[in-house]
Amino acid sequence: MHSLARLYIKTAIIFLMLGLGIGGWALVVRELGGGYPSVYVISAHTHAILVGFVMLMILGVALWMFPRPAGEDQRYSPALAIVAYWLITIGTAARMTGELARTASGAAWLRWSIVVSGLLQIAGLAVFFYTMWSRIRPAGSRAREKAGERF
Repeated sequence: MHSLARLYIKTAIIFLMLGLGIGGWALVVRELGGGYPSVYVISAHTHAILVGFVMLMILGVALWMFPRPAGEDQRYSPALAIVAYWLITIGTAARMTGELARTASGAAWLRWSIVVSGLLQIAGLAVFFYTMWSRIRPAGSRAREKAGERF
């Protein structure tokens, strides 16, 4: 496994731990605190788990497992995959932090930071799939299918 795939996957695990921590806190608030966690806490938990963990894990495994770029491939760029990593990671961390801070403040700058961080997440995913698009191709299955193999 190469270093970029490891970076995605290890970061995903960090987001899983953060998401579990937020979820545990929300559980204590609900079960022992006599109330329900804020929608902002729920949103922070959801983004930590679904974008931070699930998406980064999927993207890291895709980098690792998808066929290598073809020799003439002009689209795949490890630099773009790194840009995507930082956009998603910073966007998700800022989104989580902003959502948690929203439980205490409704300041306009905080609301805008949550919007911007969500847009960073979207941009990161778009950049990742742009650069990976050409790697979504058959890598030997075409020859097996031509020989009559079905799967």
